[in-house]
Formats: sequence, structure tokens, C-alpha cells
Amino acid sequence: MPIYSEFGGSYVARGFELAFQKGVRRYVWVPLIINIVLFSVAIYYTFHYATLWVADLMAWLPGYLQWLEVLLWPLVIIGVVLVFALTFTSVANIIASPFNSLLAEKVEYKLTGIAPVDGGVSGMVRDIPRIIGRELQKIIYFLPRIIGFGLLLLFVPIVGQLLWFLFGGWMMTIQYADYPFDNHKVPFRTMRAELWQRSGKSLSFGCIVAVLASIPIVNLVMIPVAVCGATAMWVDHIRFATNDTMK
Repeated sequence: MPIYSEFGGSYVARGFELAFQKGVRRYVWVPLIINIVLFSVAIYYTFHYATLWVADLMAWLPGYLQWLEVLLWPLVIIGVVLVFALTFTSVANIIASPFNSLLAEKVEYKLTGIAPVDGGVSGMVRDIPRIIGRELQKIIYFLPRIIGFGLLLLFVPIVGQLLWFLFGGWMMTIQYADYPFDNHKVPFRTMRAELWQRSGKSLSFGCIVAVLASIPIVNLVMIPVAVCGATAMWVDHIRFATNDTMK
């Protein structure tokens, strides 16, 4: 059993390892460049507005709860940063999704030695409509939940911020683990069910990705790294179970 199998979050480290290996790194460049451009914009607006928004939120607290400020500041800042990280990541992932699918395919081939059927660049080009459609499926799934958890983030101190953070991790896991699932034509609902059955691994992976995606400089490489790590997690834990489910 791989050394990364005990803890889902360790697949983030596995992603960093895989993304820059020979045979894989050439497929990292396009999503990396897209990420650099979009996250440069995100970094600017995040640090420009985060302090103002946090101060406004703290002003809503009644006087007898002002002692919570020490606890709320780090949680709220994480929440605000994650809003920007998730928003810009969603845009970057739509643009880069065909290349992310190709990257996941190449990582899976490197790890298993099994060549994909009808894969490669030509297969990616043919699958672009389906891949973009899958990204839109994710957005439709995410949006109402973002609104619900976002309201909790704003109006329920401590608990709301914690739930938002966990939900952000769940979104990150769905976003990146979906590429190997989709390459195997696994339905979106089945993909979510398989990840939820492994909620510990899924959330630990996604939460670490979400935190790293909010850190300047580090976030520039997180899309390809997360795709590689999620694909490794798929290979180690999910692909055979999914094949059984699909039969």
C-alpha cells in the first residue's frame, strides 16, 4: 500500500511530487500559466479588501461579544481569502479544464502504466464540450451551497466560519478529484457519493488544498498540484471501487 494512503491530506504532498516529474511536468504548464494570471488579480483584490470587510464584520458584534475578536479575526480572514480563492479558482478551472483532464490522464498513466483508450491531445479536443459541461455541473452544485454556507459565515460566529472552511475543503476535493472520475465517464452524482464514502480522506485533502490556495505564491501552482494529488488518491483508493459501482 502506498505511503500516502493513510491520510488524504498527504496527497497534496504527492501532488507536488508528481507535478514536476518527467513525463508529467510538460502538461502542467498551461494550467500553471492560467493560474498565475488569474491569481495575480485575486491576490491584489484579496489583500486590498479583506481588512475592510473583516473590520465591518467585527463592528456587527454587540459589546458583550467583543472578546471574541481574537478568535474571529483568523477565522474570518481565512473565510474572506477563501471566497476569493474559490471564485478565481472556479474561473481558472473552467478555462483550464481540458488541460486539467489531460494532466489527470497522464498522471494516471504514470502511476498505473495503463494507457488510456482514446486519450491524448486529440481525445481532449473531442471531449472539450463534455469537459466544459462537467465544470458547469460543478458550478450549479456549488452555487446554492456557497450562498447557504456564506450566510452562516457572515452571521454565525465561530461555527459559521468553521462550516465554511469545511465546505471550502469539500468543494476543492470535488473540483480536483472530478478530473480522473470524468476521464472514466463516471457520473457526477456517483463521483460525489464515492468521495463522501471517504469523507475523512476527501476533506483532509480538500481543506489543505483550500488553505494553500489562499497563500500568495503557493497558490500559483495549486491547480496542477491538486489535480495530480487527487488523481493519485483516485488511483490508490477509488478506481476499483468505482468500477464495481459502475457494473
